[in-house]
Amino acid sequence: MVKFSENRLKLSTFKLNALLDITLAINDNVSTSELIRRYEKLLTDDLGIGKVILVTFSEKWECLLNSGFGNRFFEKIEVERDLMPYEEISFITSEPQNFPELVDIVIPVTHKDEAIAFVLIGDIEEEGEGVSPIIKHLRFIQTLSNIITVAIENKRLFKESLRQEALKREMELASRMQTMLIPAREKLPSNEHIRMRAFYHPHFDVGGDYYDVIELGKNEVGFCIADVSGKGISAAILMSNFQANLRALFTEGQPLAETLKRLNERVMNSAKGEKFITLFIARYHYLNRELKYVNAGHNPPFLYEMGSGKLTQLSSGCVGMGMLDELPFVNEAAIQLDEPAKLFCYTDGLVEVIHGSGVKFGTKDLENALTNTRSLEHNIKTIIDNQKILEGSAAIFDDISIIGAEFPGKKGFN
Repeated sequence: MVKFSENRLKLSTFKLNALLDITLAINDNVSTSELIRRYEKLLTDDLGIGKVILVTFSEKWECLLNSGFGNRFFEKIEVERDLMPYEEISFITSEPQNFPELVDIVIPVTHKDEAIAFVLIGDIEEEGEGVSPIIKHLRFIQTLSNIITVAIENKRLFKESLRQEALKREMELASRMQTMLIPAREKLPSNEHIRMRAFYHPHFDVGGDYYDVIELGKNEVGFCIADVSGKGISAAILMSNFQANLRALFTEGQPLAETLKRLNERVMNSAKGEKFITLFIARYHYLNRELKYVNAGHNPPFLYEMGSGKLTQLSSGCVGMGMLDELPFVNEAAIQLDEPAKLFCYTDGLVEVIHGSGVKFGTKDLENALTNTRSLEHNIKTIIDNQKILEGSAAIFDDISIIGAEFPGKKGFN
């Protein structure tokens, strides 16, 4: 009786020391491989288990330990079919099995009533009468496995949180850098010949929208608005590359048609046909009051002539950049502005919104906001407020950019 008590004490001491050792290792942040090594040693060397497999779930089911079973054992089982039915420690030696090798015991490991791991034990040796004393340690193995699997998952989640934080900082930096490519409000032309206003609101940290204003000479200004197909980092990178090319090619004296052809070549080389860019590009000469433009597959901007009340959509142009290897045609249009007018350019995020179970497209609200004698700045603010853009409207699912210009009559601005 005394010897039995001593053995029981030794066993209890061993289990407590083993749990303490594992806990200290976790606190010391040892690697996952080291935790698995210690776990395997406890089971095989100290407890004498012949075969053991540890299957865990994080983002998917995977085998963290295979000691004694065949190399492809885990590949040949289906967790949902072969393991999930076991909700408690089960002896299955004599049961029909789907496993590729004989398994004696299945130990489920749960967390918040969800299975997060399974321990499979095989090759149990019998000692005399009855079954191996390993059965005495099953609850201990279950507890130990639980501690190990939760610790490993916590390590994974911690690494993932660090990765996400690093990605967040990179995205914030990318967002700041992309914003630097967009002309600041105070740098937009505002003089006796033209007043320009703009608005930029990426749906995510970075986006595929872009607008720009370029002084082409003392009496001429060029401007554009563009939108890359798709979203995210790839769209932002392509747009940054496009901005550099446009600034190099959009020059004084060169026809817009020639600029577009060369831009298309650059986009094809960069995007390899996987993405394209819609673009509205224009130039305005202060002295002869002529607006020249090309619409390359973009949402047609609105031109509202306030004297006559005429509202026109500017659609003349060509296909988008990067859609075709070569542009088959480029129609450059010219408009003579002899009366006060407003030009409103935008990307499709402004007019494509989630409505009910689908997507609603429409420009009626824009037309209503523009067809008046109020300033363009007031018009843009009205549109932003009405669509609750800055309030995080759930209906908006794309980047939104606006650039526009006010042109005075022959007597100048009022």
